[in-house]
Amino acid sequence: MRSIFLGTLGAVLAISLIGFSARAFALSSNPITKQVATESAVAAFRNTLRSPGDNSEKLYSVLKGQNPGILLANPVKHAIRNAVSSGISIETIVLLLLLPVVALFISAVRHLVGLRGFGIFFPAALSVVLLATGLIAGIGLFLVIVLVSTLFRLFLRRLRLKLSYLPRMALILWAVSLSVLGLLFAAPYITQVNLKDVSIFPVLILVLLSEEFTRVQLGKNIEVAISLTSETLMLAILSFAILSYPAMQELTLLNPEYVLIGVLILSWFMGRYTGLRLLEIWRFRKLLKN
Repeated sequence: MRSIFLGTLGAVLAISLIGFSARAFALSSNPITKQVATESAVAAFRNTLRSPGDNSEKLYSVLKGQNPGILLANPVKHAIRNAVSSGISIETIVLLLLLPVVALFISAVRHLVGLRGFGIFFPAALSVVLLATGLIAGIGLFLVIVLVSTLFRLFLRRLRLKLSYLPRMALILWAVSLSVLGLLFAAPYITQVNLKDVSIFPVLILVLLSEEFTRVQLGKNIEVAISLTSETLMLAILSFAILSYPAMQELTLLNPEYVLIGVLILSWFMGRYTGLRLLEIWRFRKLLKN
């Protein structure tokens, strides 16, 4: 069984390398094709991490209609205007300002409510991916990656190859990449969800997040893994709602100093809380009554 698996893996890698080399030689020998490919790559890079409901014009008008005040009292407002006037994307600025808000929300839900999930980074990064790909397409890609990484990890365990951690993670990443590639190949035939306009970098973020997902899964049973995955997806969807809410975007853009200082103060106060979480109070409600 091991020899069949290793032989299949070697054959697939060899075919992939041959196909890639032939494609690269064809592009390098044809300057017109090379120029078109370069222009397409640049255009795709510029459209990376743009949300489907792009409202940049509205944000520009809102920013233009506000008086930033004096520089000493509102340094971030003036810095935002200088950055936008120099060509920095206003969506990027709003997204960076909202990330601390999302991190505060996730930490509050975990620290005060009691949901676990995969830390803070994982649901925050997943919410940015959902913003870039769209809610339905992002959830679909996430579930495919979770399913493939879990099944392939169990498959490697059944083979008993006794692989070290890093080679095993490389094989899981290989399987996840092939599955996402196959899903993108099937995009023209999937009419319910628009996968053709999904840019490469959100997909790469999802693929790389599979390593963190698999690492957390190690040593846990399937019930705990499913529970953590569900809670992570719930946190990511709620964080996506915060990132995509127009009123929240405008509030953060027009009052960046208040938002940043407010996140700092609330994080400090929340860190001082050492009592029971809401889910723990509900779980032990009978004991607390007695």
